[in-house]
Amino acid sequence: MSSIDNLKNAFAGESQANRKYLAFAKKAEEEGFKQVAKLFRAAAEAETVHAHNHLRVIGGIRSTKENIQEAINGETHEFKNMYPQMIEEAKKEDHKQALQSFGFANKVEKTHADLYQKALNNLGKNESVDYYVCQICGNTVENAAPDKCPICSASKSMFIKIS
Repeated sequence: MSSIDNLKNAFAGESQANRKYLAFAKKAEEEGFKQVAKLFRAAAEAETVHAHNHLRVIGGIRSTKENIQEAINGETHEFKNMYPQMIEEAKKEDHKQALQSFGFANKVEKTHADLYQKALNNLGKNESVDYYVCQICGNTVENAAPDKCPICSASKSMFIKIS
């Protein structure tokens, strides 16, 4: 395997560790283990540093315009190809939780592609837009949280504003 292949694999592993540790931190907080939660968040931040270093070395961070286009391509692949295949498999297996998780993600990835396209179309116009994310399904909306999430029906209180 080449160093570039190793960097790509390391980037994937560090990225997954970051997300896993943040989920672990959330659980530790819920269980009252604040110090452990803090450690998980610290390790998650370190994994982010590693992932960003690997991505930089392989040339994976380009101009904002190119990065937005790559994001559009990735999100489009997810909602057109990746998640539909996973949804079909979950249906065949009658795995209801997987089906719900994939279904939520599939709908939101389309939204993300649309939001990125809008950002690309408005690049350089310096428009200020607030984003809100549903903590149940990941739905991402502009300007204000809806009273009820159109994807998972969660209440407005389940949306967080992104700074």
